[in-house]
Amino acid sequence: MSDPTHPTAPAGGTEVAPPPPDPAPAPATTERNASLWADARRQLLRDPVFIAASIYVLLVASMAAFPTLWTRQDPRACDVQRTRIAPSWEHPFGFNNLGCDYYSHAIHGARPSLQIAIFATLGIVLLGGIAGLLAGYFGGWVDAIISRITDIFFSLPFLLGAIVFLTVIKQQNVWTLAAVLIVLGWTTIARIMRGSVLSSKGLDYVQAAKAMGAGHGRLMFRHILPNAIAPMVVYATITLGAFVSAEATLTYLGVGLQPPEESWGIMISQHQVYFLDHPWLLLFPCGLLVGTVLSFILMGDALRDALDPKLR
Repeated sequence: MSDPTHPTAPAGGTEVAPPPPDPAPAPATTERNASLWADARRQLLRDPVFIAASIYVLLVASMAAFPTLWTRQDPRACDVQRTRIAPSWEHPFGFNNLGCDYYSHAIHGARPSLQIAIFATLGIVLLGGIAGLLAGYFGGWVDAIISRITDIFFSLPFLLGAIVFLTVIKQQNVWTLAAVLIVLGWTTIARIMRGSVLSSKGLDYVQAAKAMGAGHGRLMFRHILPNAIAPMVVYATITLGAFVSAEATLTYLGVGLQPPEESWGIMISQHQVYFLDHPWLLLFPCGLLVGTVLSFILMGDALRDALDPKLR
């Protein structure tokens, strides 16, 4: 029989069930976002393709940042008596058509190629990311104006537009090439970010933050951007490889970097005519170029698989 003096029992002696416990609070947005990146990191560390591609990229990056770790030869110390000598143990890439050590040219050629790719990628991420974020968040006339500007730049052929711009500029260096790639390459990032923001801004936690009085800046950069940035990171990783290839293409066509600058595109352009008699003059720079581009693409594919829960 129940005790009428029990604190949960009313005067009539009937027990009253205790109130149900409060529901557990929903995890914070930062916790969900941290969990996504933590899961992705664990998956990437178990992916041999991603690890191999990352090691190759790190090696090429070390060539660009610290070329003296790879060779002590001066790429401009040439001797015409050594013109197009085949590779040997002391000179693994042989000598080019001017009698310069080809291995040192290949090592020093990594720097401008990676510099252009990194600067251009950072530029399109900032420009395209901000444009897509504003268009997706505000919508309306803001979205209409940004989308029409994006359509105009989308209509420009990438390669033809780059050739025209660089021909008009008449000054080919790392900065001008990066600027041209930014002007012509930001549109895809903007479209990707716009779509991600549109799918994120209607989620419950964003609406809850808006109901609590969060301003536009806090909503965009604190709640929406961390959850919409993953597709942009994947595309930016792949774009790094595409811009390395674009620099080599523009240089090969004569509107990119010019001698005495060292780059893989210049090496390919200057030695294509010797392929039949001295194939290593073309195979070595092409191998480094293809390996770098392929590594960035493989890293991007692995990032996409790791950051998309539907693919796990």
